[in-house]
Amino acid sequence: MAPINIKQSPTSAAQTVASSQDARLLVRETLRISAHLASAPSSTSATSPSSLVAANSCGLRADSSFGVLEQDFNNSSSRIICSEEIDGRRWQYVADRDGSGRFKRGSIRAVSVQTPQAPIDELFSFVRSYVAPEGFPDSVTPSYVPYMTWRALKHFFGGAMGVFTTQTLLNSVGVSRNRSTPGAVAINWILKDGAGRVGKMLFAWQGKKFDYDLKQLRFSGDLLMELGAGVELATAAVPHLFLPLACAANVAKNVAAVTSTSTRTPIYKAFAKGENIGDVTAKGECIGNIADLLGTGLSIMISKRNPSLVTTFALLSFGYVLSSYQEVKSLVLHTLNQGRFTVAVESFLKTGCVPTLQEGNMKENFFSLPWSRDRPIVLGTRFKDAFQEPGSFLDIEPLFEKEKYLVTYNPSKGNVYALFKDQAKSEDILKAAFHAHVLLHFIRSSNERRSSSSKYGEYDGPNFVESLSTLSLLPTADLEAQIAESCKVVSNSFSLFKRKAAEQGWVMSESHLNPGRARLY
Repeated sequence: MAPINIKQSPTSAAQTVASSQDARLLVRETLRISAHLASAPSSTSATSPSSLVAANSCGLRADSSFGVLEQDFNNSSSRIICSEEIDGRRWQYVADRDGSGRFKRGSIRAVSVQTPQAPIDELFSFVRSYVAPEGFPDSVTPSYVPYMTWRALKHFFGGAMGVFTTQTLLNSVGVSRNRSTPGAVAINWILKDGAGRVGKMLFAWQGKKFDYDLKQLRFSGDLLMELGAGVELATAAVPHLFLPLACAANVAKNVAAVTSTSTRTPIYKAFAKGENIGDVTAKGECIGNIADLLGTGLSIMISKRNPSLVTTFALLSFGYVLSSYQEVKSLVLHTLNQGRFTVAVESFLKTGCVPTLQEGNMKENFFSLPWSRDRPIVLGTRFKDAFQEPGSFLDIEPLFEKEKYLVTYNPSKGNVYALFKDQAKSEDILKAAFHAHVLLHFIRSSNERRSSSSKYGEYDGPNFVESLSTLSLLPTADLEAQIAESCKVVSNSFSLFKRKAAEQGWVMSESHLNPGRARLY
């Protein structure tokens, strides 16, 4: 079939052209009015819909509360697109328009909304970015600030001390062996450093003690550091003994360095609230280095006046040790090691409450040496240490028939012992540790009543580090009764103790109690 030709009349064609022209005029007028409204300053606090659309299109936050969308430039060819805030600073993004009102390509630029900071404020902001973790103070625990303050002060005194010790060593090695050749001087120095590395390797056997006896080792390491510095200064008095003294001093200082390095990560981990341990570690080390440099610079200026080495060493050592003590004291750890576990159980038995993290850490005794064997409670001990007579074991064995451990007291040694059976798990070890503290509490309370009027004087509260020789007064019959009574108390209160400890934020783990590896089977 032939195609059908449709013809338009001249009138209809003219109407179509006119309609098209009207449509173009209407669109052009709409664009002109929209551009005029967009460039005019707003008289209200409301943000125009076109502004919100433009802000959303760039993927940034447009917030009328900043007031940035209410402002405009005198130059009508510029247009504020949106605003943003980063690290407390606010920015506006501005774009230029051409004559037709369209935005030019690549014309977006950032303009700071805030007035320039004073130079001192800029300096503080710069320093803060290097020494404070991102998100500070919300990103770290409250104990971070006092700990880092004392740590910085300790590094300050340490850096100052380093100038005098290095100067003394160089003078001593130069005059030893009647001012020997430079080759002999170099050999002495190398032997000194080699001895320190050997000491560092030998001390690494402490292993897990860096986790559960962290405070004790940290403070002991700082004392060793000062001891090493004192020995180095002593080479000035006896330069002919440079090599042995320098070797001994370097061994002590390297052991202290191992202690500082090994305890650093657990400490910073305690401060980090989230997954920011790397940031906390980096900023903490930066603070230490800055304080060290300041101390070194001050010490260099002081050393030019040739001060008394003895007086200088005494003052700097006092500041270093005091700062170290306050540094360790301000540290708040969440884990229950033997010292903090003792504080928590004693408080629970006396008041029915478990101390807070701050209280438990404050009461912990970190003056005792971690490797000291003079401890009143021994976990995971061998059978021969806990029992000397077969009868003493057979008498209490039925009391622990349903448990995976045994707890007893040896009057001849003055210690409470916890022995673990082969099937003992982490929960059993924690319960045995709690039971041992309960038994010790009963024994001490019983002896307190017995000796209140004797030469031992009045009992002045729990101190689990001091000698327990007075406990040998307890008769065997009373001991069995005390153990039986402690079993009843533990069965009724151990779950309550765990719950209250968890409510305070304590983390209980058998590994932090350092139990021995001996097992009964």
